[in-house]
Amino acid sequence: MPPLRLAFILVAATLSAQSAPMTGNWVTATQKLDDGTDYKLYFQLKQNGAELTGRVVHPWGIAPIVEGKVTGSHFRFVQQLWPGERWTAEGEVAGDELKYKGSGWEGKVADYVARRSPEGEGNPPARPDLPALRPVPANGMAKTPPMGWNSWNKFQDKVTDQVVREMADVIVSTGMRDAGYVYINIDDTWEGQRDANGVLQANHKFPDMKALADYVHSRGLKLGIYSSPGPKTCAGYEGSFGHEDLDARTWAKWGIDYLKYDWCSAGKIFKTEDLQPVYQIMGEALRKSGRPIVYSLCEYGEGEVWKWGPQVGANLWRTTGDIGDSWKSMTEIGFDQGKLAPYAAPGHWNDPDMLEVGNGGMNGDEYRTHMTLWSILAAPLLAGNDLRSMTPEIKSILMNREVIAVDQDPLGKQGQRLTKSGDVEIWSRPLAGGAVAVAVFNRGEAPAQASLKLADLGSGLKGKSRELWTGRDVSFKDGSYSASVPRHGVLLLKIQ
Repeated sequence: MPPLRLAFILVAATLSAQSAPMTGNWVTATQKLDDGTDYKLYFQLKQNGAELTGRVVHPWGIAPIVEGKVTGSHFRFVQQLWPGERWTAEGEVAGDELKYKGSGWEGKVADYVARRSPEGEGNPPARPDLPALRPVPANGMAKTPPMGWNSWNKFQDKVTDQVVREMADVIVSTGMRDAGYVYINIDDTWEGQRDANGVLQANHKFPDMKALADYVHSRGLKLGIYSSPGPKTCAGYEGSFGHEDLDARTWAKWGIDYLKYDWCSAGKIFKTEDLQPVYQIMGEALRKSGRPIVYSLCEYGEGEVWKWGPQVGANLWRTTGDIGDSWKSMTEIGFDQGKLAPYAAPGHWNDPDMLEVGNGGMNGDEYRTHMTLWSILAAPLLAGNDLRSMTPEIKSILMNREVIAVDQDPLGKQGQRLTKSGDVEIWSRPLAGGAVAVAVFNRGEAPAQASLKLADLGSGLKGKSRELWTGRDVSFKDGSYSASVPRHGVLLLKIQ
């Protein structure tokens, strides 16, 4: 190549880099994880004048940049994590570094540095071939919705071996075990790294998973674990991608009784139409492990999972995104579940996510509504609070045996909405033996008067009924019953 032409190309490349200094791949670490690795984000950016576009590759998934601007050496961009959740990064370009303020773990804003990294670093692995669809035999478990406790809502990455043991002790001492709460489920952040043989280890927070399982079993309880079909979990820890059979055998060896399998980073590799074969892989692996393990799918209601969940061996499947400890979140999720009633049955349950009862974001009436709605829906009852510090009111909500009996009714029929009049909704659920559970919800901001007519609730009902939250018998006069329902409150009747 002539020297003059080569010089022109070099000058042009230099000018291009100067005019678009942010174009390229950048890596930044926002947190040290308990497995000893960094939680890394990859900024894959393209600068066109003052406009900045691209995406942020997280361990769990990919977030597009929806707003981006460069002014001199200053930049700002916003990534869309999921609907309603955006994080902002803002700072200065300094050569091969981006010095910025951004949102890290749990959305906390801090100072970070991103450095240039090789093109393509951080990209997900290639999509592997998937198996042909075939039914996984049912495991015969979860004939009623699973009940227990899960670590995520309250403890998130702070869950430890000691916390799990203490929760097991409290479940026994409070009588929760005898009320049906038997699963102690460890959610994300327990994972360590794989050894030379590919066997997944727990991190330092869980020094001996087999010993922990033995302890939980000694208390008359069962132990649950968490993983993802992707390379990483939601929190950035090791997933089960490519190690499904090995992980299932490992969990069986430890004595695990329940698996929550969270889509997360699988979404970087697979499409929505791949959900069924991907979840089938683990369903078959659990079957081959030789240990009965409840199989819980966490795919946020994508892909109409309720239509194929039983085919992959699942006992329950998430029908929504994550719940929050608020009236808005709980009601938006719960009151949207009625249409899925035909897909619930013994051994196979719709899962509107875990309970928030006792975490402090709602009052007693609202938590009673939460517990009632989940029971009418035949939903799993997985407490998510710190059981060691429950108030008497929270205990009375979580441990109301008559309400729990509605959730655990052996007929296995999910309830549905009967009527809606303004802020008052009436839902019913058929129960074994011909009885009916009827819930009267007041979603309004003031007390409301509600009326029930036996004729609207089903044939053969005689009116002998009981309000399950107060424990009082109630009477239908001339086939009708009327009562006041508090703001955000509920009446729950069992009518014979």
